[in-house]
Amino acid sequence: MSQTAKKWILAKQFAGVPKPENFKLEEEPVSLALKPGEIAIEAMFVSVDPYMRVFPQNVGDTLFGDQVGRVKVSNNVDFPEGTLVLSFLGWRTLTVLSNPEAPAVFGALVRKLPDFGDLPPSLALGCVGMPGLTAYFGLLEKGEAKAGDVVLVSAAAGAVGSVVGQIAKIKGCTVIGSAGSKEKCDWLKELGFDHVFNYKETAVDEALKQFAPGGIDLYFDNVAGDFSYAVLQNHMKVRGRVVCCGSISEYNTGKRGQSVYQKVTNKTLDLRDMAIAKFKNRYSEGMPHLLQWVKEGKLKYRETVMEGIERVPEAFISLFLGGNTGKMVVKI
Repeated sequence: MSQTAKKWILAKQFAGVPKPENFKLEEEPVSLALKPGEIAIEAMFVSVDPYMRVFPQNVGDTLFGDQVGRVKVSNNVDFPEGTLVLSFLGWRTLTVLSNPEAPAVFGALVRKLPDFGDLPPSLALGCVGMPGLTAYFGLLEKGEAKAGDVVLVSAAAGAVGSVVGQIAKIKGCTVIGSAGSKEKCDWLKELGFDHVFNYKETAVDEALKQFAPGGIDLYFDNVAGDFSYAVLQNHMKVRGRVVCCGSISEYNTGKRGQSVYQKVTNKTLDLRDMAIAKFKNRYSEGMPHLLQWVKEGKLKYRETVMEGIERVPEAFISLFLGGNTGKMVVKI
């Protein structure tokens, strides 16, 4: 018994903005005559995330990343057929695993999903998954956010930034968010951000002079580049905290934040690197909090969904063109 799986491989190393020629769709037969301990996972949703642009991979490798799937066939008592799982299996439709509990970049290769109730399981790729946990641990542990802080979030309408801002509000902070369109800014207002601005229309210096005349206590940076240089140089309080989470403005240039963080030293800023892999063994700690906040309506979400395995590269490329509000996922 076998079935054909589709998978996207890296056809050509990235140079600048990802392009269609970087990807190739292939098919391969997958035997469903499983050995003891094996399971076959059928993908339901595949994640695309900006970090994939800079994470090293070899030409010919299957593009990696999280997916939500269902155990299609099982010869493993711990993962019966029908179990919903979060797995680090990448851009492919069907996968047979001999050791589901093997380690991966973000913890176990396969994790059983908690009970989402009526919520879509794709949230395990977004506000209840890796992006949400990045926001949770990045803001609360790395950033040490506390009531009364003035918090600035860049790329605030993205998968991480939108959760950062909402958790900061839950914790009693004043929250400022930047985004790149009126629609995204309107959504941030719906989420409860105190102040928002479109960085394409309003310079960051102008916005922060208005919204944070006394300075920023905590900057959660997802973009780096000129935007962040202006924030760090002109608007941080002395000994302000900066969570260096992402640098999407520079992923396609190779600089990756160096132009900002190696130059700004005049305010003895506390720069804190945030990599979710450092918290890979604490998913079970953060995920219940995020899920409960969603169920209570305290944490709202939006997904940008494309459909079909054929559209995964298109979804990925769109991340660098501002094509997503909230989390971008592909429904298989």
